[in-house]
Amino acid sequence: MTVLVRERRPDDLPALVEVLVEQQPSSQYPIRWPLPIPVEDFLVRPGEERAWVAEVDDRVVGHVAVYELGGPLRDDFVRGAGRDDLAELAVLFVALDVIGTGVGGRLIDTAVDWIRSTGRIPVLDVVPVHDRALRVYEHRGWRVIGEARPEFLGKISPLVLMALDGRR
Repeated sequence: MTVLVRERRPDDLPALVEVLVEQQPSSQYPIRWPLPIPVEDFLVRPGEERAWVAEVDDRVVGHVAVYELGGPLRDDFVRGAGRDDLAELAVLFVALDVIGTGVGGRLIDTAVDWIRSTGRIPVLDVVPVHDRALRVYEHRGWRVIGEARPEFLGKISPLVLMALDGRR
C-alpha cells in the first residue's frame, strides 16, 4: 500500500466529510455528533496554520491539521507544558479500512515535523473515551501534561492534554 501525504485542498472536503461520517460511529470522533456546525466548518477552522490529507490509491483516507494555540485551552496547555511555544495537532482521523496500517502515523509525523520546523512543541487533546487514541499517542512518546474541562464537553470526562517533548 502506497500512502501519499499532501497538503489539503478545497476539493478534498467532500471526501473528508464522507470519511469523517463513516468512521464516527466506531471511533466516537468527534464526540459531539451530530455536530452543531456544518462538518466542513469542523474540518476547516479559524486558527488553522496547515492541514494535510492522506491518499491511498488516489482516494482520500485521512486528515490532520495544525492550529496556532489559542482559545479556551491555551492557558491549560501552557501551564501543563511549562512553556508557550506550542502548536496544536488536531482533527486527526482516518478511514475505517486503513486503521492499523500506519496511515494515521504518517499524518501525525507530517504534522509533528512541520510544528518542530517552526521551533514549537506539538500538543493535542484527547477525550478519554478515545482510549485507543490515548494508547497510540502514548506509544508514540506523547505525555499527559494535564486536563481541561471546556464547556462544549458538558458532562463528559475532562480532556486529556498531551505534549510531545513536554514536561509532566
